[in-house]
Amino acid sequence: MKLQSVWSRLCVAAALVVGVSAPAMADSITVTHWGSAFYGAPYAVAMEKGFFKAHGVDITGILTSNGGGTSVRNTLAGDLPFGEVALPAAIEAINAGQPLVIIGGGTDSIGDIMWIAKKGSAMHSFKDIVGKKVGYTAPGSVTDMLIRMAMKAQGVDPATVKLIPAGGIGANLSAVLNGAIDTGMTGEPVWSENEDKVQAVFWSKDVLPPNMMQTVAVTTTDYAKEGATQLRAIMAARREGVDFIIAHPDEAAEITARAYSGDPALYKKVFRHLLTFNYWSDGRFDFEGMNRMVEGLQLVGKQKGPVEWSKVIDASFLPADLRPHS
Repeated sequence: MKLQSVWSRLCVAAALVVGVSAPAMADSITVTHWGSAFYGAPYAVAMEKGFFKAHGVDITGILTSNGGGTSVRNTLAGDLPFGEVALPAAIEAINAGQPLVIIGGGTDSIGDIMWIAKKGSAMHSFKDIVGKKVGYTAPGSVTDMLIRMAMKAQGVDPATVKLIPAGGIGANLSAVLNGAIDTGMTGEPVWSENEDKVQAVFWSKDVLPPNMMQTVAVTTTDYAKEGATQLRAIMAARREGVDFIIAHPDEAAEITARAYSGDPALYKKVFRHLLTFNYWSDGRFDFEGMNRMVEGLQLVGKQKGPVEWSKVIDASFLPADLRPHS
């Protein structure tokens, strides 16, 4: 057991003996792509507005990564092992025997992911990818899944498209601008920052069903037993963060801009856009959207058959009104 965890338990025990409440320990959690993508906005809001502390947990820091397995590993290693990670990464980790359990929904839309071309290109629609070099991030990634699912849904023969793993969002943008690829993936805020240089070819939400669960909240199987109170507090505070974004998008954008060292005016524009397609889930499980993501895993050869959700999720950490009905 880690020293901090032992000390925390001793503080709680001592407080109970003298009949006073123990102060919440300051902790960090993991959120994929914190500081660059907007999965983390509800947590930024919850920290600044005091929602975490109001629920008895003091979250003061966010660990991050470029996504995938790194976010899962950060979660497993954390003193407070909670993370919002990509759903495909969580499924792959669980399939590999990692002691993880999914405890809530995160981002329930792929509406922020799009493909762009250089300004002035003849590419303006999905069907224009035929015969072209199409960039995505990496083999087996969400963007790999999305482009393959879109080709299947739109009746485009994969043999007529040259798929190129071009790297991260910045690398895709550079490859488009220097002509290495004809079209590449991007997302917010990179799209809004570069509209003077690039044009939209297609948005994922226009060629695929918009509700696909990109991210989920996870914890370890051990912490699900010993940290139930903290986990419920985190999920409740995150929900309040989402509610605040919906009710006060401009203020929420300013809060996130401070947390990310971003441009408040740009973030306000982005938040208004993301809210048009219900980007942030309040934590409930969208099994339809989760199954669509599993279909993508199957297309890239990383999942055989369906996922038995009852074996990998625990909805007891969600507020009661968000739990699935039996």
